[in-house]
Amino acid sequence: MKIDSGTTAWMLAATALVLLMTPGLALFYGGMTRAKSVLNMMMMSFGAIVVVSITWMLYGHSLAFTENPSSALNTFVGGFDALGLQSLVDTATSDDGTGMPSLVFSAFQMTFAIITVALISGAIADRAKFGAWMLFGVIWATIVYFPVAHWVWGGGWLNSMGIEDFAGGTVVHINAGAAALALALVLGKRQGWRKEPMRPHNLTLVLLGAALLWFGWFGFNAGSELVVDGIAGLAFMNTQIATAVAVGAWLTVEKLRDGHATSLGAASGAVAGLVAITPACGFVDPWAAMLIGLIAGAVCAYAVGLKYKLGYDDSLDVVGVHLVGGVIGAVALGFVAAYPATDEQSQGLFYGGGFGQLGLQVLGPVAVGLYSFVITWIIGKVIDKTMGFRIKAEDEVTGIDITTHAETGYDLGTVHASGVSSPNGPVTAPATKKVDA
Repeated sequence: MKIDSGTTAWMLAATALVLLMTPGLALFYGGMTRAKSVLNMMMMSFGAIVVVSITWMLYGHSLAFTENPSSALNTFVGGFDALGLQSLVDTATSDDGTGMPSLVFSAFQMTFAIITVALISGAIADRAKFGAWMLFGVIWATIVYFPVAHWVWGGGWLNSMGIEDFAGGTVVHINAGAAALALALVLGKRQGWRKEPMRPHNLTLVLLGAALLWFGWFGFNAGSELVVDGIAGLAFMNTQIATAVAVGAWLTVEKLRDGHATSLGAASGAVAGLVAITPACGFVDPWAAMLIGLIAGAVCAYAVGLKYKLGYDDSLDVVGVHLVGGVIGAVALGFVAAYPATDEQSQGLFYGGGFGQLGLQVLGPVAVGLYSFVITWIIGKVIDKTMGFRIKAEDEVTGIDITTHAETGYDLGTVHASGVSSPNGPVTAPATKKVDA
């Protein structure tokens, strides 16, 4: 098939947008931590870019998107036809009829794998060894993300049953949210949790990160159509509608519950709406996108407080936003799927469809969530019992930035270095008295 230059150009841009989301996530998470942990939090996202890019090239694409010679194993994981991506270099276009080069499709999917691993890091802020995190990223991507991507998108068992997940509600967000819960339980609570204030240290960074996530998400959702058509346009519009409504819903809950609508609430509400519309954006009418955003914004605003009632320290609310929001979006498809821009016959319950699709939309999150939670807990326990997953208590109190990376996010000691102006004029170093030897 001849390369479609328009589709290819769009998919290259969409790939760059999705990759930008991970540095955006680094800013979002970094601002939500305490000042003594900001660099480590951001480094965990950048670390995910490193390890997932390498593993994806070596074998990740192959395990997720090629067929396994054994039909029985193909239900669970792909084969080895694309190891090192070598077989894709000479393939002019992917075999899905989109007209884009195979390597462009692979690069696009790689960015999804990257941000899924990075999302998990928010649950274990302030207390994880960086080396252990990097090792975890390699193992988790290999035996959790790549197989799950195959289950849903690569011809695996959920795909063959007919589950719908347009852009990753199940593969990315439920998967990461369940893993985050397991890892938070393995590492335990932060020193001083619920006794000391652990408020976000820089809400400006949080809002900047949320803005970059919102911007990049258009590539995440609209790009998942893989071509430029009406469904891509629908996904784009639904993404905006659901996100805006979710922000309003979260802020309304805050105002009614706490008396204040906060900037952190606006940023969190945006992410909740983005998460919830992800599995449904190409399958529902705009009114349904508004409903999904409304439910996600309100429910997630309450769900983030579950950690205090249940006693798990999910530092940056990965469970309350990504797991809960992902489930809302995935299950909502069983009710409001309309496929307005396609000839798809299977529709949601509200459009005359039966309970079959609804059942699948429940089965997917349950199966992926349980698999991710159990395997993540095992991986975390093994790492913790061998090399150790958590830093020393005294290092955590001092601050993981300085003890792990020998850096600080804010070097305030140099603010009044020589020549820096102050309200009273230039600041100069104090005179020193000459001392005779």
